[in-house]
Amino acid sequence: MNAAVVWMCLMVWASAVAAGTVEVSEGSSSLQATGYADALGKAILFFEGQRSGKLPPGQRVTWRGDSALSDGRLENVDLAGGYYDAGDNVKFVWPMSFTVALLSTAAVEYGPLVSAAGQLGHLRTAIRWGTDLILRAHTSPTTFYTQVGDGNSDHQCWMRPEDMDTPRTLYKITSSSPGTEAAADAAAALASASIVFRGVDANYSANLLAKSRTLFDFADKYRGSYQQSCPFYCSYSGFQDELLWAAAWMYKATKESRFLRFLTDNQGWSSRTNEFSWDNKFAGVQVLLAKEHAAGATGLARYKTDADAFVCSLMPRSSSLQIRTTPGGLLFTRDTANIQYAAGAALLLSLHARTTSSAGGVLCGATAITSSEISAFAKSQVDYILGNNPLGISYMAGYGKRYPTQVHHRGASIPSVKVLPGKIGCGQGYSAWYSAAGPNPNVHAGAVVGGPDSGDRFQDVRSDHSRLEPATYINAAFVGAVAPLAGGAAVLQHGRPSGALASSIL
Repeated sequence: MNAAVVWMCLMVWASAVAAGTVEVSEGSSSLQATGYADALGKAILFFEGQRSGKLPPGQRVTWRGDSALSDGRLENVDLAGGYYDAGDNVKFVWPMSFTVALLSTAAVEYGPLVSAAGQLGHLRTAIRWGTDLILRAHTSPTTFYTQVGDGNSDHQCWMRPEDMDTPRTLYKITSSSPGTEAAADAAAALASASIVFRGVDANYSANLLAKSRTLFDFADKYRGSYQQSCPFYCSYSGFQDELLWAAAWMYKATKESRFLRFLTDNQGWSSRTNEFSWDNKFAGVQVLLAKEHAAGATGLARYKTDADAFVCSLMPRSSSLQIRTTPGGLLFTRDTANIQYAAGAALLLSLHARTTSSAGGVLCGATAITSSEISAFAKSQVDYILGNNPLGISYMAGYGKRYPTQVHHRGASIPSVKVLPGKIGCGQGYSAWYSAAGPNPNVHAGAVVGGPDSGDRFQDVRSDHSRLEPATYINAAFVGAVAPLAGGAAVLQHGRPSGALASSIL
């Protein structure tokens, strides 16, 4: 296709995405188009504050220091690096894999637009910090380390990662003690990331894909539900969604008939759902494969139908609405960390709106929902999170004029080791910092917290982890949700792309 034509199409699409400035309840300010690019950058920056291991010279979150450098030595493996899961100091590799796949989704689906916003390099770096650990955690064809750190003892202490002395207990799955969900999610993470790095680092991409194959085979051959890390991450939806999630990304990465056949033969597993989360990935599978169906994989029709049903379960005008919004407009799935579900829904709604644009949208019973309406509703979820809500508060730390100042996060709530170098112990952290009434000494810029209750009520109180705790998979979903808005805004602001961006668009 002619470059000028491609550029014109991108401009038209970007204009449609970025149209309609949203007023925010912060005096006379408004969420301008450029605000989305700022939010995208901060959402990605958040991951630097979650880093474990030896920090690189270019580390931008300067209140963090090196930590957990000996992770894995209990069994003579190198498990340093990766991400702390949320406000704690444990590395849960299963949700970390989901996080990586979500970040890769943003890069794969919106790469040119993320690049236009100046964030593609940072996004790739965030993905690689996760995939590097996943690669090291897969120490043999039938061994995969799934957790570093004892969750019970860690959750009884309030310590900076740089100070922590709680046990760095190791958990793993093997052929005799399987965990299909964890292995399959890791396969999906590596397969999706292999697409991201294909044109950037061919050797790394090939290594990611090779390891993803081994992990998929491990997950499929030794089927058994993952229960090792309960009560913190239990599998409620079973492992069929993870196997389909992995196969979907393997097919997207390879286009091999083996994976298409797996998806076709097992589409009876596809279950209609109204949420998308670290545990329940059916909707993600369905939206990914609806796109493949639209591209010609006609045997995947069941997934397209179920993806439509997911949209219908969320859209306010749908005759089959299942998830209602708060009075202010936020999708409300459940009371704990609800924004993770709203952000995940926004990501999938945006993607499916693109897939169904040629058909005009989806049909929910007798009600036709247009693609533009789906996109607009997805945008409304992003806008609510960024401040267009009854309280006029951004639920992203460091964004806007008002945002949470008492984020439930150990490292952010205690002065940096560079400011207060003496060790702060388990109990001291609780007494001096967890219970402190003032703002955190460190703003964890970009951290998206759990958010308000069903009535749009929210109190900025550090002890309320269900509303104030960030998590990597919340931010990763938000990255994918805001990326098309941020990228479209950046293209409109800065004009025609050049160099690598122009090449990537073509």
